[in-house]
Amino acid sequence: MKEVTIVGAGLVGSLWAVYMSKAGYKVQIFERRPDIRKAEISAGKSINLALSDRGWKALKGAGVDHLIKEIAIPMPGRIMHDMEGNLTFQPYGKEGQAINSVSRGGVNARMMDIAEEIGGATIHYNMKCIGADLNKGVCRFENTDTGEVTTVESDLIFACDGAFSAVRYNAMQKLDRFNYSQTYIEDGYREILLPANEDGSYKLEKNALHIWPRGRFMLIALPNEDGSFTCTLFMPFEGENSFSQLTSKEDVDRFFKETFPDFYELMPNIGDAWEDHPLSSLAITRCYPWHHGKAALMGDAAHATVPFYGQGMNAGFEDCTVMNDLMIKHNHDWDKIFAEYSVVRKPDGDGLQDLSLHNYHVMRDYVADPKFLLQKKIEARFAERHPDKWMPLYSMTTFSEIRYSVAWKEGQRQQKIMDEVMAMGQIEEKWDSDDVENQILALLQKHV
Repeated sequence: MKEVTIVGAGLVGSLWAVYMSKAGYKVQIFERRPDIRKAEISAGKSINLALSDRGWKALKGAGVDHLIKEIAIPMPGRIMHDMEGNLTFQPYGKEGQAINSVSRGGVNARMMDIAEEIGGATIHYNMKCIGADLNKGVCRFENTDTGEVTTVESDLIFACDGAFSAVRYNAMQKLDRFNYSQTYIEDGYREILLPANEDGSYKLEKNALHIWPRGRFMLIALPNEDGSFTCTLFMPFEGENSFSQLTSKEDVDRFFKETFPDFYELMPNIGDAWEDHPLSSLAITRCYPWHHGKAALMGDAAHATVPFYGQGMNAGFEDCTVMNDLMIKHNHDWDKIFAEYSVVRKPDGDGLQDLSLHNYHVMRDYVADPKFLLQKKIEARFAERHPDKWMPLYSMTTFSEIRYSVAWKEGQRQQKIMDEVMAMGQIEEKWDSDDVENQILALLQKHV
């Protein structure tokens, strides 16, 4: 039986272990952290994840989707909170379509269980990768408790060890002609856990993603199973309305009271909870190729992105789908599998990163803009009447299997069309008219 080393027992590593085990490989996973299942997992430990169609497809392909559905909360749309506390509901897609909130800690613990129980994987904890020979299939790990160094040789290595991948850093980035870039955006984030009511009920509508858009910054909230919400404030590190100005409990209280008054009413002790979670940065990682020798990068190790499309986990899970399809196609010829994986998947990694940055600006700057909302109404009406000619960008990304690179390109074409539509005279009055519909049809011919 061929042996596989997976570095990282996160979401992608755990799921890929199931696929490899079912394909007849013996799987060992090496994880830098201790076993999170033996520590208390806080729901607000990290940005909640939004599971959508691509992720479900990968989980279903491994036969484990039902085990994750148990801990997922459907969100058919987002609720916008303005300064006066007025609420606006915006559906994400068509009737019956929803993204699903899962806590990172909760879903990671469940995926580890799945890796062991269904994937038959052995997970080794506190094992930090300190070097690798990818041509020979050798990884070196240091036990962070004892300092002992272990050398592991296997037939294949899969680096599923996140944005700051040790395999990529210790081995691939030292190779000739390996391209690598890391770009931090100017905004950071801090999490706040909004607890449940005393009776365990939710303080906000459960089945929705909540957004407080405020121009250059925003607050979001996603539901957890226990009645709490994981809330995340995204804003610049420096300048006006930035983290640099929130240096005391009093600063935080005043800022939330003035900027998010309806949230402040729900959590008047926000200043006390402010320090519960660290201020964190956000980066995009691009690299190429995604393989070398007997090793391949998967998930964030290959294509870390910013979280504004809620597709990071879904993209990592889709890597598993693609790699599995290639494994079947090439009958376990890993030289061919890896070579095609890099070529096929790289444009989609880049496409998702472009989409994520684009959606940050949408969420931050436009979701409360009446013109933007009108444009979305026009798009939704046209898509309903001409589903063969138009699928909104969000739906392409979230509720389809259309490649990220294709969705991004098509989204740019659609925006050119909509820019012309929104410039039509009296668009506010005639948005649902035949004139507008015919104009879009004509522009689709023009912008091919």
